[in-house]
Amino acid sequence: MPLVDKEYHIAIFASGNGSNAEKIIAYFQDHPSIHVSLILSNKPDAYVLKRAEEHIINCALFTKSQMEKDLGVSDVLASNNIDFIILAGFLLLIPPYLISNYPNRILNIHPSLLPKHGGKGMYGKHVHKSVKESGETKTGMTIHFVNEHYDQGTIIKQYSTSIAPEEDAEDIAAKVSILEHRHYPEVIEEVIELYDFSKNF
Repeated sequence: MPLVDKEYHIAIFASGNGSNAEKIIAYFQDHPSIHVSLILSNKPDAYVLKRAEEHIINCALFTKSQMEKDLGVSDVLASNNIDFIILAGFLLLIPPYLISNYPNRILNIHPSLLPKHGGKGMYGKHVHKSVKESGETKTGMTIHFVNEHYDQGTIIKQYSTSIAPEEDAEDIAAKVSILEHRHYPEVIEEVIELYDFSKNF
């Protein structure tokens, strides 16, 4: 069970526009115990950094090399008292030291029903194009814990939607985005509130 009266601080890692980050921020805006305390990105022009600024949330920018070698990443997470890391369109592979430091406390969202259409290079429009070209009659999104491999961590929940024959990759993307915005924040909340910190502290 969660520690009594504990406040939980989450960091959102994102590489792009940050639409899922925006929904997560809004969901926890007035939450009594869960707070979005940091936005981290590997892209200096990522719009998610603008969202962080608008919501007065601390942000940090790291290169791929800095991420891999832990050149300041652990320090900025510690200085913001981060308990959970939430990936929301973050394109870099999470390095082993973060997985070790945050056991079952790093969540990712993927825009397909894993294990289908997952793996390195499978993100955004590439996923939806693959789904369409494969002739799938349904798709969806997967929320999973993160391990050392792209899209291979333990699945937490999946949500699906049908695909009509006339729908193209952009139509599929729009339907999946609705699922992501609706369900990702509530699943994050559920995972955090059920997490047993006594196993790690």
